[in-house]
Amino acid sequence: MRPPCELVVRFVLPAFRSLVARELVERYHLSQTDAASRLGTTQAAVSYYLDSKRGDKRMRQLEAVSAVQSAARDVARSIASEGFSVTEAMSVFCRLCVALRRGSDVICELHRDYVPLSRDCNVCPNIC
Repeated sequence: MRPPCELVVRFVLPAFRSLVARELVERYHLSQTDAASRLGTTQAAVSYYLDSKRGDKRMRQLEAVSAVQSAARDVARSIASEGFSVTEAMSVFCRLCVALRRGSDVICELHRDYVPLSRDCNVCPNIC
């Protein structure tokens, strides 16, 4: 059993963090250490995100999804301005997850790579 939430944590969340980390360092000129602190991760993880060493083809595909990019830019902007709480950042990610499950096939295609699901599966929209 692999619920879609497991795949979101394994692939979507790291892709999202990678984009936020990149924005914080490249656009807002935060150090890797400061970006890591604000993201609740390690400097080493931020370094891996920046060097694109962390993740696989699926993660890179998720980073290319416009909804993921947009949400990451918004979170990075808010984190950089220090006007964003951890709770607010989690809320943005949760809304992104719901949007990906309801409004696109991104999560469904990822899920089908791991679980034999029929094309008419509608689990995600019904559990969000």
